[in-house]
Amino acid sequence: MLTEEKCPQCGYVTRRHRNPVPTVDIIIEFQDQGLVLIERANPPPGWALPGGFVDYGESLEAAAIREAREETGLTVTLLGQFHTYSDPRRDPRQHTITTVYVAQGEGQPQADDDARRLAIFPPEQLPAVLAFDHSLILSEYLKVRPLWLDIIKKTYKI
Repeated sequence: MLTEEKCPQCGYVTRRHRNPVPTVDIIIEFQDQGLVLIERANPPPGWALPGGFVDYGESLEAAAIREAREETGLTVTLLGQFHTYSDPRRDPRQHTITTVYVAQGEGQPQADDDARRLAIFPPEQLPAVLAFDHSLILSEYLKVRPLWLDIIKKTYKI
């Protein structure tokens, strides 16, 4: 969509495309304990997958690793890209497109940055209400989770 903005000082009109904002979310498998979720410190409230905005000049993969580290204190190994979600209503703040990664987390989990709290949930005991479209993302992931766990076991020779 092409938008026009007028300079409040000189009146010059600029035109630019208004595009969705890229984000990443990370499904972190932590050892054999379950999935890492954070309770958001900022609106919208609720439990969520770790994730956030991709910085200009940053790859999606680098953003996923950075966001996981900033919010959970974990070092993650990305195992692969799960899916991309683009519903314009997925984030009440603005139109975002998220690319979701599956990762193996290592280290000492600790809430930081935008996270108020962190918890590791067994897949069968996830919070009833999750922020954004993370309920949909996790329900779709849980359908194929055994395949991802096989990848983790082969990668880490568990």
